Amino acid sequence: MTSQPAAPANPWRALWALCIGFFMILVDSTIVSVAIRDIMGDLNADINAVIWVTSAYLLAYVVPLLITGRLGDKYGPKRVYMVGLVVFTASSLWCGLTDSVEMLILARVVQGLGAAAMTPQTMAVITRIFPPDRRGAAMGMWGAVAGIATLVGPIIGGLLVDGFGWEWIFFINVPVGLIALVLAWRLVPRLETHPRSFDWLGVVLSACGLFLLVYGIQQAHGVEWGALIGPITVPFVIGGGIVFLIAFVLWQRFTRAEVLVPLSLFKDRNFSLAAIAMTTVGFGVTSMAFPIMLWAQTVLGYTPTQSALLLAPMAILSGVLAPFVGRLVDHGSPRVLAGIGLGSFSAALFWLGAILDSGTSLWAVIPPVLLLGVANGFMWAPISSTATRNLPLHYAGAGSGVYNTVRQVGAVLGSAAIAVAMESRLEANIGSSSGMAGGAGAEAGAESGAGAAGGMSGGLPDSIASGFAHAMGQSLWVPAALVLIGFVAVLFFERPKARVR
Repeated sequence: MTSQPAAPANPWRALWALCIGFFMILVDSTIVSVAIRDIMGDLNADINAVIWVTSAYLLAYVVPLLITGRLGDKYGPKRVYMVGLVVFTASSLWCGLTDSVEMLILARVVQGLGAAAMTPQTMAVITRIFPPDRRGAAMGMWGAVAGIATLVGPIIGGLLVDGFGWEWIFFINVPVGLIALVLAWRLVPRLETHPRSFDWLGVVLSACGLFLLVYGIQQAHGVEWGALIGPITVPFVIGGGIVFLIAFVLWQRFTRAEVLVPLSLFKDRNFSLAAIAMTTVGFGVTSMAFPIMLWAQTVLGYTPTQSALLLAPMAILSGVLAPFVGRLVDHGSPRVLAGIGLGSFSAALFWLGAILDSGTSLWAVIPPVLLLGVANGFMWAPISSTATRNLPLHYAGAGSGVYNTVRQVGAVLGSAAIAVAMESRLEANIGSSSGMAGGAGAEAGAESGAGAAGGMSGGLPDSIASGFAHAMGQSLWVPAALVLIGFVAVLFFERPKARVR
C-alpha cells in the first residue's frame, strides 16, 4: 500500500473541483432530450435511433462503473478521474463533428466510458477526505449537484440548440472539460492506493446481462415482442439478460477471488434501501424529460429553448432548497427528508400526466413543475448521504461504484422504457407507432414557427394534436408509478449509526 496524504487542508476546494466534471457528465445524460427534433432532421434519423443516442451513452456509462470504482482504489481516484475526464472531453468534440446518427451513437459510447471512469471517484473522495461530522453536508452538496445537473440539462441544451445548433450541446463540454482538468490537477489530493485484483468474469457477466436486458426492453414494442435477429426473440434476449445477472450475483456470492460487488455491503439496511430508491430516481429523472419536451415542441410548437424553460422553475427551486436540505441531513430524519422528495416526485409526474393536452396553458403546468423542484431539492442529498454513512472507509470505492451503478441502471432502463411507453400510448391514442412519433416530431419542426393557425396546434394537425398530448402525458405515469417503489423504500430508513473513523 502506498501512503499518501489522507486529506487536503481545505477539502471543500477539492469537492468543488470534482463537482464541475461531475456536473458536466450528468448534464449530458439529459441534454439530448431537447435536441431530439433537430438531430432527427439534420441526421435523417427516426425517433428510435435518436433514443439510442442517449441509451448508448447511458449503457456505456453504467456497465464499467463497478470496475472503475475499484480502479480508483488501486491507482488513486485522482488519476482515474483525470483519465476519464480527458476521454470524456475528447469524445465530446467527436460527437459535435459527426455527420451520421450511427457515428454519433459510437461517439456517445466512448463518452459514456469516460463518464464511467469519473463518477465513482467523486463519491469515494468525499468519503475519504471529509471527517464524519462534515461528511453529510459534503454528500448533500454532491447529491444537490446531481439533481440540479439533470434538471438544467434541457435548459442549457435549449439555449445552445436555438442559438448555435445541436452540435454545441457537445462542443460546450470542451472548454468546461479543460477547466475541470486544470482544477482537478491542482486541487484534488492524491490519496492512498490499495493493491487490487479484478474480477474479470464478474465484469463480463454484468456487462452482458445489462446490455441484453436494456436492448430487449427498448426493441420490444417495435417488433411486437417478436423476432429481433433471425429466430432470436425479445423474450429470449430479456431472459438471457436476467440469467446473466443472476449468474453474476451467484458468482459474487461464492467466488473466493476479490469480487466487484462485496455482497456484505447490502447487510447495511440503509445502503440496500438507498440503492432501491436511487434506482427509481435514476429511472424517473431520465425518462420524464422526453415526453415533456416532445409535447412542448410538437404540440405547442415551442422552440427548444422555450420548451426547456418550462423546467426552469423546477431547477431554481431545487437549487434554493438543496443547501437547506443538505444542512438537515446530518441531524434530520432521513426517512422524512427522502420521503418528502420521492413522494413529491411521484405526485408531480402523475399530476403532469393528467393535465397534458393540446390546449394546456403555461399556468397549469407551473404548479406540478414547482413540485418537481421540491422533489429534487429533498431526495438527492438524503438518499446519497444515508447510503454511505454506515459503510467503513475501505469500502469507499466499492460502495460508490455500486451506488452509482444502480442509479445509472435506473437511468438506462428509464430511457428504454419511456420509448416503449410513448410508442404504445401513441398507438392507443392516434393509431400509430414509432413512425408517428418520429414523423410528427419532424413535421412539427418544419411548422413550429407558424403557431396555431389553419387548423394546426403548434405544428401538428388539430385532429391528432390532442391524442399526441394525451400519449405523452400517459407515458409519464410509468416513471410516476415506479418512483412510488422508492418512496416506500425510504420510509424504512433507520437512524444512521454513530459515525467513527
